[in-house]
Amino acid sequence: MNPDQIQALNDAARGQSPQEIIKTALAHAAGGAIVTTNFRPYEAVILHLVAEQQADVPVLWVDHGTNLPETYVFAEKSRERLSLNLKPYLPKMTAAHWLALNGGQVPMPDEVERVESFSRIMKLEPFERGMRELAPKVWITALRKEQNPQRAATLQPFMWDAKFNCLKVNPILDWTPVEMDAYLAEHKLPNERTYYDPAKGDEKHECGLHAKLVTDKA
Repeated sequence: MNPDQIQALNDAARGQSPQEIIKTALAHAAGGAIVTTNFRPYEAVILHLVAEQQADVPVLWVDHGTNLPETYVFAEKSRERLSLNLKPYLPKMTAAHWLALNGGQVPMPDEVERVESFSRIMKLEPFERGMRELAPKVWITALRKEQNPQRAATLQPFMWDAKFNCLKVNPILDWTPVEMDAYLAEHKLPNERTYYDPAKGDEKHECGLHAKLVTDKA
């Protein structure tokens, strides 16, 4: 899509609900939509929003092998509750292998080089492999401005992702925890607040899926 077409989609999206944005996205997907998840808190919201409109949309999940037990339980509850078409992608190196070569523990937030090594090997490689194999025309995400204050001004409901040559759609950009909690309660969806992603370290650090890593060269 060209920039004018993307702008037209964003102009039309002003004031629309996430459901309306997803409906537009699926209309442009010609059966080639995916939704990505990491089963962090509130992920059941975007998964339910998409599944309500197209139940068989592939759900790309990178399982890097070091999620907390609570995250795996939440993933399974979500899969069962929403009948997700879950597509797990695992790294080529096991978590035990990476940990044995890198101090035996997952990286801490202030260990930038270890965080980004984990991200490249354990998260980005399987994610990029999944995107190549699934080859989506439309990629639906759970990105929210509140979680990405450093990039909030550049985020829009519809964006073109040049790396994966697809339309990237962010239906819940403006939702806060108030809207998220209300949606979970209304639809009786599972949630899990105990979560840690070694590929991010902290909320301000990018894991590389949506923006460059700190140590990436320009």
